Amino acid sequence: MDAGLKRDLEAKVYAGERLSREDGIALYESDDLTWLGRLAHHKRTELNGDRVMFNVNRHLNLTNVCSASCAYCSFQRKPGEKDAYTMRIDEAVRKAKEMEDEQLTELHIVNGLHPTLPWRYYPKVLRELKAALPNVKLKCFTATEVQWFEKISGLSASEILDELMDAGLESLTGGGAEIFDWEVRQHIVDHACHWEDWSRIHRLAHEKGMRTPATMLYGHIEEPRHRVDHVLRLRELQDETGGFAVFIPLRYQHDFHDSADGKIRNRIQERTTMAAPAESLKTFAVSRLLFDNVPHVKCFWVMHGLSVAQLSLNFGADDLDGSVVEYKITHDADSYGTPNTMHRDDLLDLIWDAGFQPVERNTRYEVVREYDKPTSLAERRSEPQKVWA
Repeated sequence: MDAGLKRDLEAKVYAGERLSREDGIALYESDDLTWLGRLAHHKRTELNGDRVMFNVNRHLNLTNVCSASCAYCSFQRKPGEKDAYTMRIDEAVRKAKEMEDEQLTELHIVNGLHPTLPWRYYPKVLRELKAALPNVKLKCFTATEVQWFEKISGLSASEILDELMDAGLESLTGGGAEIFDWEVRQHIVDHACHWEDWSRIHRLAHEKGMRTPATMLYGHIEEPRHRVDHVLRLRELQDETGGFAVFIPLRYQHDFHDSADGKIRNRIQERTTMAAPAESLKTFAVSRLLFDNVPHVKCFWVMHGLSVAQLSLNFGADDLDGSVVEYKITHDADSYGTPNTMHRDDLLDLIWDAGFQPVERNTRYEVVREYDKPTSLAERRSEPQKVWA
C-alpha cells in the first residue's frame, strides 16, 4: 500500500471518520496484517473495551430436507435421501432440554426449506419449546426461511413474524445472506431470497423491536470488493433501523467428507480454496473498521477453529458465540477439528487465555454476568496453562 494512503486511512480511523467503499478495498489490498489488526483493535476497544461476550446456547436444526440446492451447501438433503431427517416436535423439545442443567439461555434454530412441511409446524414447535424452557430465548429462522414461510402459508412476512413472536420468537438468525452482490450470488445460491427480500424481512423485524444478527459467507468465489459491498449494504440498513446487534463473518467450508451416502454436495469446492487464517483475520479487521454502526463483531469459533477465534479478538471481534452443541451445518461439511460443544468453563478459559474479560450475555446482548479479568501474563507463566489447538 502507498505510504501516504496508509497514513490517510490510519488518520481517518483514529479520527472516527466513516470509511468509504474505496477505503475498504484499499484495506483488503494491504499486506500489513499487524497494522490492520492494530486499527481494528483500536475500534473494538473504543466500543467494547477488553470485554469478550459469549452465551450458553444450543443449535437445533429441525430438518435438513431442503427444496434448494445451493452450490456451497453440504447440509441439505432431498426427500427420501438416506440421511434426510425432520424432527418431531417432542424430539426437538427433548434435545433442547438436554442442556437445561447448564443454565441454557438461547436456542438457535435454522433449517432447510422443507418442501412439504406445513407452515403451522413452525409456530407450534416454538410454542412447545417455550413452554418447556420458559427462560430460554428463541433465536430462530433466517430471512430466507421467512420468505419460504410466505410462499407456503400465503401470509405476509409481517403476519408471519407477528405469529412467530407470539409463539416466543426473540430474534431472527442472520443466515441466508451469503454475499449479496448478484455477480457472485447467482452462482452460489439456489433460492429466491436475495438482498431485496433479506433486507425487507430484517427491516420488518427491527420495526417490531427485534435486534437481529447479520452475516457474510466469505472465502469462496467472491472478491474483496464483494465483501466491501456486502458490509456497506448492511451499514446503510443499520443507519436506517439501528436493529443489527452483531455482524458475523462466516468462513466458507469445503466438503472434506460426507456422512452416510458419500456424496460431495459442495459444487464449487473444485475451484475454491478455503480462507487461510490470515485472510480470516483480515476479514474481521476490515469488517470491524467499515461496519462502524454495529456494536459487536462475532467470531463463530466452529467455522474458524479455536486458535483463530482467540486471535480474532485482536482483529476486531468481541464475541465468540457460545456453547453451540451439534452444529450440523458445518460439521456435516467437514472434519475441520472443532468440537461439537464448548461448555461455559471452556469458553471462560478460552477468553481468559487470550487476555480478555469474559462477559456472559443473552440474545439481545444484555449482560447476564461479568467474570473476573484475566490474570496477568506473569501469573500465567508461573504455572502450566491449557493449550487450545
